[in-house]
Formats: sequence, C-alpha cells, structure tokens
Amino acid sequence: MELRPQSAGGRPFIQGYGAGRFRVGGTLLTGSVIVLPDRAEPWAVTDPGAVTLASLAPVVAAASSLDLLLLGCGAAPFIPAAELRDELRRLGVTVEAMDTGAACRTFNVLLAEDRRVVAALIAVA
Repeated sequence: MELRPQSAGGRPFIQGYGAGRFRVGGTLLTGSVIVLPDRAEPWAVTDPGAVTLASLAPVVAAASSLDLLLLGCGAAPFIPAAELRDELRRLGVTVEAMDTGAACRTFNVLLAEDRRVVAALIAVA
C-alpha cells in the first residue's frame, strides 16, 4: 500500500508498506520496524504476542520525549498484555494497538501535527 504523506522538517513519514517491507523517509526497510520522530530502525518482532518492554527498548529510551506508541499488530488488531500497557504508562507513554496499515496512516497524521508519537510496526505481506 502506498501512502502519500506530505513532508515536514525531515521527519520520517511512512510512505508505503506491504510485502514484508516499509518505505520510511525514502528508505526501504525489510521486516518489522520502529519509527521514531527522527528515525526508523529494524525491529525483530514478528508476532504481536511477542511484544515486550525489552523488545521496545528504543521506545523506552525515548519515552521522555514521547506520549503515544502506535502498535501495528500485523493484519489484524491485537490487545497487548495489560502488564505491558501499564509499564509503558508508568513511563508516560500510552499504547494504541491496531492493524499495521491503520498504524502507518495514523502515525503520519500525528507526526504532521507535531505530536510526540512512535510506531512499532509488524510487517504484513
């Protein structure tokens, strides 16, 4: 799926996703990714049930500059464990889980609004 976000200040908008890949800020990344307001990096998670605080280390490291984590759970929505949501909430980060496509689109809108958002996205076929 191709997205056509407007650019703003060099932020890494998600320009496309599918076939196990993402195009973020002009760079093609294979597999799951974490997209922060200033960069995108590979993410080893392939199943939403495997998301842990440890797997979200880049999010935890940046928590003081974030308000919202969009968790793209693949092709279908998934409810993350209450313990994970509580741990992130203690760090000041709220989790919104949804399918990966919705998370990509929502991330772009919120980033364009200069919101303090991060996306952890499981790749979809």
